[in-house]
Amino acid sequence: MSHHPRTFVQALIASLLPVAAWAGPVNVNTADASTLARELDGIGPVKAQAIVEYRQKNGPFRAAEDLLKVQGIGQRVLDQNRSNIRIEKTGQAPSAAAKQSPARQPAAGN
Repeated sequence: MSHHPRTFVQALIASLLPVAAWAGPVNVNTADASTLARELDGIGPVKAQAIVEYRQKNGPFRAAEDLLKVQGIGQRVLDQNRSNIRIEKTGQAPSAAAKQSPARQPAAGN
């Protein structure tokens, strides 16, 4: 009986996909409640709404640990989502493309 490494690798990849497909990076300073609930493990609609309300009342989160101040968010939930939590302030600097030097304009009087 021969083993097929390719089949094993395919099975391994398939077993990992559902985990990767459920959670994704999310900016907790800009995401709405439905996005937070969809993208963060252990965060349902009620906790997601609590995150949004906390942010509206207290301003943007400065660090992932600030989520512990939200009622219902504990260390376990924070730890399991840490790699997917993004903390970018609202109204951040423009993207790199926008930072490039402006296009040259014709000289006045031409």
